Amino acid sequence: MRKINRRNFLKVTGVLAAASALAACGGSSTSTAGSTGSTAGSAAGADGAKAYNELTVGTDNTDLKADLKFVSHRTDLIEDGTFDGYVAAFQKLYPNITIKYEGITDYANDMTTRLTSNDWGDLCMIPTNIPLTELGDYFEPLCALSDIENDYNFASNRAYNGSVYGIPSTGNAQGIIYNKKVFEAAGITTLPKTPDEFLDDLQKIKDYDPSIDPLYTNYAAGWTMTAWDAYTSGGATGDPDWMNITMPQTKDPFQKGILGADDMGPYAVYYILYEAVKRGLTEADPTTTDWEGSKPRINNGQIGAMVLGSWAIVQMQAAGDHADDIGYMPFPITVKGTQYASAGADYCYGVNKNTTDDKKLAAMLYIKWLTESSNFAYDQGGVPVLKSQEYPDTLKAFDGIDLVEDAPAPAELADLATEVQQEAELMLNADQTHVMRVVEAGINGDETLDDIVADWNAAWNKAVDDCAPQ
Repeated sequence: MRKINRRNFLKVTGVLAAASALAACGGSSTSTAGSTGSTAGSAAGADGAKAYNELTVGTDNTDLKADLKFVSHRTDLIEDGTFDGYVAAFQKLYPNITIKYEGITDYANDMTTRLTSNDWGDLCMIPTNIPLTELGDYFEPLCALSDIENDYNFASNRAYNGSVYGIPSTGNAQGIIYNKKVFEAAGITTLPKTPDEFLDDLQKIKDYDPSIDPLYTNYAAGWTMTAWDAYTSGGATGDPDWMNITMPQTKDPFQKGILGADDMGPYAVYYILYEAVKRGLTEADPTTTDWEGSKPRINNGQIGAMVLGSWAIVQMQAAGDHADDIGYMPFPITVKGTQYASAGADYCYGVNKNTTDDKKLAAMLYIKWLTESSNFAYDQGGVPVLKSQEYPDTLKAFDGIDLVEDAPAPAELADLATEVQQEAELMLNADQTHVMRVVEAGINGDETLDDIVADWNAAWNKAVDDCAPQ
């Protein structure tokens, strides 16, 4: 097993560089919040135009003509023709609206940079590292939050000052994809509920068949490593306020035992990754992992488990002849006797505020059709956006698990989480380098997890001092 050298392997791009176009700590809360708040409440319905919630797809504006460019992170659905199928179905209702997709692989980084130009396209998936206070600088306000929050799950995910700028494409429950046959063959009869139980199960898989990778990190893809951050909020704490309200005002949030026990809280999440790598319970050489290749490998039983959101279930099922072998389990952390799972919006649809009025209307109609009529969320194995829709069978293991959605911060703290993360250079759920460091340390043995956490906490504490209200 060779040592990993980030300088030779990883070219760091985008998130921190693109931050120059976004707010630094405290940089835009005053100037942007005012303009966003003053226009958002009424713009969607200005000049007699209907807001998103008022549109009736298939009835309103069926003669509308528009050519839309849609920028998406789902390169797989572009390449396999899935999105073409959605467009064809939509065009049965709106034959004069054409929609062309453009896919970006390194989406969060590249799209954040492109947003600084006004002509990037007409609609896109809103990058998650854009501060809420800056949504109105790039995206059209679609409706008031109060108009859809009773009907839509995760409606507040890309809302600010009471206005919605992004409609969730689907919801993710944060768990672990696993091969049920592999677990059964290794003698695992109950799903793990704690970090050590999960690590013990990975060891059972290795002992059963050393040719199987018990846990596959997908390190080489880079972006896949950000998945680990998603488990540090409600799933690890049981607290919907943790990510957006509590953590940005808390010193040493990554410290072992921050919530009173070592096997819960953010530390416990990274502990699983670090220990799995250190104990040889992952692939032999993370620099050679293959994202596309991992899909058929877990499908046919060469991989035991992968830490990814529920969005990935369908991809793993479709990658071979053993779809029924793919299962999805809650993340193995139990908080004071209760097992939780973080749940939240996947990327949200956003409309370019600088495009034409006809294109804005066409984009809203397509978004509403995707959300309410296409069955996209269900087909992708996700938590449904409409509260009236059914959960897919892939999430049956979550019956009885308390789903925790991150609560939005109050207006005066709306951008605090992003500001602290940018200041600390720890962009959770967006930048992969800090998680990759955990893998590197587990392999190289040159840092302990406690060493890494000490660095993270030092940077975080300074950011809290600089950004959080005193």
